[in-house]
Amino acid sequence: MKDAIGNVQRVVVLGGTSEIALATVAKLTAQRRDVQVTLAARPGERRATAAATLEALGLQVSEVNFEAAERTSYERAISDAFESGGDVDVVIVAFGLLGDQERAWRDIDTALEQVQVNFTAAVGCGVLVADRLRKQGHGAIIAMSSVAGERPRKSNFMYGSTKAGMDAFYTGLGDAIEKDGIQVLVVRPGFVRSRMTDGLAAAPLRVHRSSWT
Repeated sequence: MKDAIGNVQRVVVLGGTSEIALATVAKLTAQRRDVQVTLAARPGERRATAAATLEALGLQVSEVNFEAAERTSYERAISDAFESGGDVDVVIVAFGLLGDQERAWRDIDTALEQVQVNFTAAVGCGVLVADRLRKQGHGAIIAMSSVAGERPRKSNFMYGSTKAGMDAFYTGLGDAIEKDGIQVLVVRPGFVRSRMTDGLAAAPLRVHRSSWT
């Protein structure tokens, strides 16, 4: 729960290796030493590195296993994340799959994998997180969408279509649970130089760089 002056004390990141999400956590918790952060992501070197970097900032970090491509992972991961400490102030939904965009609209398995990760998993986790926050009576969700969901380009319309669905869900979710004291912020970054976009050409005038190191 936020402290007496409104500072965030507990953050959960679904997609705990996302560079944008980790940079957001660093900004939210700047110059703080008492913030608990739970990283929900696949176990491995990337998650361990993310945890170590946040710990170097003085944050208290825990890790839980989460796999967006596996339906059975959602309840377990969110239950573990919420029950590892006190009330959760902010949940950042930041997982996503870009993949091979040319193949995605030609191959059904590739297309459905993107839909599963970027839309189906995002909706499922949103339903579960909203239920948890409503029971608390407070909290916020930051949903990492994309400008690609607003204006899908020929080169990424498969990705853009999944983000459009995710975006619409969280926008509507915010309206639905505002009366319960829960806030939902949908963020639509432009092209960001990160691990996910490494090697891709950016759209004109739309280049940003991740501040996460």
